[in-house]
Amino acid sequence: MSEEYPYAQRFGVVRGMPERGRPREEILAELAVMAREEDAAWEGGRVSGTMYAGDHAHYRFLTEAFGRFAHASALQRDLCPSATRFEGEVIAMALDLMHAGAVTDAEPVGMLTTGGTGSILHALLAYREDARARRGITTPNIVKPETGHPAFDKASHLFGIECRTVPVDPATTLVRPQDMAAAIDASTIALVGSAGNYPYGTIDPIAELGALAQERGIGLHVDACLGGFILPFAEELGYAVPAFDLRIPGVTSISADTHKYGYALKGSSLVLFRDRSLRNSQYFHVAGWSGGKYMSPGMEGSRSVGLLAATWAAMVSLGRDGYRRHAAEILGTADRLMAAVTSHPELRLMGSPVFCFSFTSDVFDVYHVNDCMKARGWRFNGQQYPNAIHMAVTRPQTQPGVVEAFATDLAEAVAYARAEQAAGRPATSGAIYGGVAGGLTSEVEDFMLMVMAGILDSQMALPDMDER
Repeated sequence: MSEEYPYAQRFGVVRGMPERGRPREEILAELAVMAREEDAAWEGGRVSGTMYAGDHAHYRFLTEAFGRFAHASALQRDLCPSATRFEGEVIAMALDLMHAGAVTDAEPVGMLTTGGTGSILHALLAYREDARARRGITTPNIVKPETGHPAFDKASHLFGIECRTVPVDPATTLVRPQDMAAAIDASTIALVGSAGNYPYGTIDPIAELGALAQERGIGLHVDACLGGFILPFAEELGYAVPAFDLRIPGVTSISADTHKYGYALKGSSLVLFRDRSLRNSQYFHVAGWSGGKYMSPGMEGSRSVGLLAATWAAMVSLGRDGYRRHAAEILGTADRLMAAVTSHPELRLMGSPVFCFSFTSDVFDVYHVNDCMKARGWRFNGQQYPNAIHMAVTRPQTQPGVVEAFATDLAEAVAYARAEQAAGRPATSGAIYGGVAGGLTSEVEDFMLMVMAGILDSQMALPDMDER
């Protein structure tokens, strides 16, 4: 009860619209309690990903920028021309970061979305519409590595696109271009590569995929939602990062999340296009509506200008030197954390990661390690096929003492895992994107549906208690 509904006993449950409103001071005090308790879960640097900046002063700055424009609608550019400035300059900065200046055969452009999934949705919608208009394709398909984000599967489901999934090389965790080539046919509209992929943080061979895309006359989308705002600075710092952006001929679109290593607020992302005509192909308009001529550049209608302002504020306040400084701290920390992993012969890194890494074991079920680490306050993300543990290193991990605590706890967890494996006891945790849950052994899809419904319908499942 306490885990599923942690605030119900203390604050009651709102089951319907209150007849009378509550004092603002009381509401803010209640919110302060929840925020303080939830922040404490990640502030110590034991949580993978999730909070990429982890800097309350930075968050206060973004909150102030957001608050000045939170009430304004990005649809009303005549009333709020600042939205055009914020959006245009964020896109310009991202295009600069992704080497749009190297493109000489097209006009690179971009658009802001509400998240990585939104960026991927808009990209695939653009490919579908462009392929229908130019090539007459009515049964489109895309080809992606198995490690490609499920947002591609989601977009394909929503837009009537067949999503063809190609296995990756188990030794490198990277997709093989020849396997991608074998899955292409006359109805393929785009290939997908990741920089880096979410499970392992490794970077697909984008240059080879770009050459393949050019050869077949199709698009190549690079999903840099995770790495887009740290890999460029890793390259500047001398790390061996293969080029993945608009410098690569054949790359026709890129998604990159400002709300991750761009250190903006959640709910902002970018999708960049090599050519204006590809982006414009997914625009929607209705010219004959009685309410006036309607046009929407993306799937969303109204958007808060506050998110545009906060994203712009994050980027211009940090600049290249700020991003580079944070990248150096994160990358150095990631190197030390990976060294702690590889110091144990029972553990094995998956591929050759840079800032986000995953490890497994050929000796025992690595989820035994996760069980032990979880009891010590660590929160990792789990992979499957094979079972593995993933750590996206962010700024909270760069705090003094975090690497040392990880190394100490990991050594104890390895010993624990060996003992549990020898005793024949199963691990209790499993692989769920965005968090770790109990083991899923049967009826997995039904269980997942039940969990999603439970999140949305939690107030109906609660027993009677004080209401508000």
